[in-house]
Amino acid sequence: MLPRDVISTGPLILRPPAQEDVEAIVKVCNDPVTARFLPSLPSPYRMEDAHGFLEKAAAKWAGGGAEYVITQDGRYVGSVGVVEPDEWGVASIGYMVAPWARGRNVAATAARAVTDWLFDHGVRRVELQAAVENVASLRVAVKAGFVEEGRRRDAKRLRDGRYVDLVTFARLAGDAVAAEPYLPFFADGELCDGVVRLVPMAVTDAGDFHRMLADPTVAAYHFGPTGTLEEHERRCRYTGYWWVSGQRIELAVRDAASGAFAGHIQLAHVVPALGQAMVGYSLVPEFRGKGFMTRAVRLLVDWAFANTALHRIVAGTEAGNAASHAVLERAGFSQEGVHRGLFVKADGTRVDDLAWSVLRPE
Repeated sequence: MLPRDVISTGPLILRPPAQEDVEAIVKVCNDPVTARFLPSLPSPYRMEDAHGFLEKAAAKWAGGGAEYVITQDGRYVGSVGVVEPDEWGVASIGYMVAPWARGRNVAATAARAVTDWLFDHGVRRVELQAAVENVASLRVAVKAGFVEEGRRRDAKRLRDGRYVDLVTFARLAGDAVAAEPYLPFFADGELCDGVVRLVPMAVTDAGDFHRMLADPTVAAYHFGPTGTLEEHERRCRYTGYWWVSGQRIELAVRDAASGAFAGHIQLAHVVPALGQAMVGYSLVPEFRGKGFMTRAVRLLVDWAFANTALHRIVAGTEAGNAASHAVLERAGFSQEGVHRGLFVKADGTRVDDLAWSVLRPE
């Protein structure tokens, strides 16, 4: 059985929940973000539900688990729960953060502290799961030193009726906590030069993205199937997960003045061992000839060299795609060679790929 300890970590104090927490718990559980990813919570969440939570927390402690509230300066800022360790010394945790405390590393600090405390009390392995669309929770897991181990497809149903994948994480006693992520998030949430804005792709961009790829002038140089609107919506829902896990960055290119969707740019095929990634892009017809994509490529490349360990960014273009060649030349890329017969066209024929690169400035 786990001891009813109080855990102190930085500015946070973790203690068993008490009657004084009831009002704050009600507010947090009625928050739309909390409710979205914790669909089993009653809606609306009432005072009697919070009192029921206190009873369940007491039962969890008595049954070998743990339930903590997170406080800062005496104020409730979140909760962390621990499922009783099993016979193999494996426990799991879950957490939520109050809206007024988000963006302060509350959950990551608390999750790491509780996990270290569990290791001190004989637990061998701690697990947690987060919905693939819950980017904040995914970031908490990584910051708290957890390692991704896989995905459980369509394992959870949200309040809107959709099933979502759950990403599974774990920490073992003795694991080294990872350093900063290889692909950090934008400090200001976007990149902007006053003309072009680069913002993370969202599900609301799926329709524009789908229409762009269906345009014949885009489809002519697009590699692979065009995809359905449903597939593009799913792609947009995964963009945060791909970024957190260091796989790739998917961005919408927007007109800074109007906010209109102008195109898409990605940093993909990330290979940390080589310090290399690949840039790819597409632009809607009405924004061509205005230098938008050159600006977008420069913004992303300059950010990557300033904020990541990448040494080399590459690109591939079909031999006949003169417009794309011009974008890369203006953005500072140099042509390196030709991959003969690399791209397969819709009719089954093959065409050459021109290889481009730009290196980190000395």
